[in-house]
Amino acid sequence: MHLRSAALRLLPVALLALAACTSDSSKTTTVTEPETAAKPAPAPVAPDTVAAAPAAPAPDTADVQNIAAYLGGQRPSAQSDLLLLTERPAWQAFAKDQDKSWLKYTTTHTAPMTKWAATELDSIQQNSPTIFYPFSGPDFLNVVTMFPRSETYVMIGLEPVGSAPARSSLENPRLFPAIKASLWSVLNFSFFRTNDMAVDLKSVELDGAVPLIMLFAARTGHQILSVRPVKIDAAGQLQDAATPDSAQATTFNQRSALAKPIPGAEVKLRAPDGHAQTIYYFSADLSDAKLARNAAPLAFVRSLGPLTTYLKSASYLMHKSYFNQVRRTVLRRSRYLLQDDSGIAMKYFQKGAWNFTHYGTYRRPINLFAKHYQPELTAAYKDTANRARPLPFGTGYNWRQTDSNLMLAKRRIPLAD
Repeated sequence: MHLRSAALRLLPVALLALAACTSDSSKTTTVTEPETAAKPAPAPVAPDTVAAAPAAPAPDTADVQNIAAYLGGQRPSAQSDLLLLTERPAWQAFAKDQDKSWLKYTTTHTAPMTKWAATELDSIQQNSPTIFYPFSGPDFLNVVTMFPRSETYVMIGLEPVGSAPARSSLENPRLFPAIKASLWSVLNFSFFRTNDMAVDLKSVELDGAVPLIMLFAARTGHQILSVRPVKIDAAGQLQDAATPDSAQATTFNQRSALAKPIPGAEVKLRAPDGHAQTIYYFSADLSDAKLARNAAPLAFVRSLGPLTTYLKSASYLMHKSYFNQVRRTVLRRSRYLLQDDSGIAMKYFQKGAWNFTHYGTYRRPINLFAKHYQPELTAAYKDTANRARPLPFGTGYNWRQTDSNLMLAKRRIPLAD
């Protein structure tokens, strides 16, 4: 992952050079890629659900929704004490700027993405209760646009989990420039510049992915019902963050049993159409070396039942030999996989096990990732018997519409046990 961080620091230079060539949006940023007494760990979940963690005190629904609206440049409810802050010129200028940016993004991305997904992913959307989005960072924006009907979104990134911002952060005059800077790349290029985002948000005490997940939820018309800290224990089971850690594990070695829990956040939502949704964000390193010491993240993912996996701007990590475990989990547990070329390389897909549909245009990766060029993908895009279909929006590192690609893989053989 150190190599990945070093590469990320070079990405803005590559993008700016690319942008200078023509005139003119994110996982991530990734160029990557969140109080109760002790209770027994829940049993493994059913295929289409996530295990319910121990009950926490009833959240202040209006409070978290109003915070999310405020962060996104939208007015809180009339009953919120944040309403006074919206009378300040700085917030009003920020809100005006955000409305302008989001209108542009909706026109160039949300609208064409929604229309495309409603046609090309219709049956997948109907059969994808659980979405797995590794190397996501806080990018709820793109995944919910592609899969708006899903019930559960499991997102994993290197970014700290974070929490709903405190009042002191919301009053910080540096808040609005930091948010604007953090959103700039995702609204313009469709992915986050992770390193820059970390610096921007740290400067105003926004402590991780959760504030931006909340912002994206509000801006996509969701009502936030609750935000609470959770964790994955050594056995891969979901726990309330306050639950005491167990020193026992029956399915993992002693090293795993003593490993620290994986920190996370649970965000409960009501979608625009009224159905309930849950986001889980976990901060974890998915490299083989880290998983060898603590396999809890993938143990949790394997308990979720059949998956639909989404991969975008994933730094070509699963092209590499030392991300074998997460790659195998995706390929063994997914019924559907939607990705750009930075996801799983074509050579890792079992022959005859998948049907592929290609969209857009495959060109060589940007210079930062040039060594991950795939001749197999070029051949697939030149196959006149199975021509690539149009992609009416830009996505990924080759972010211009004319340069972007997506691939939809549908499983042909039964899932692995």
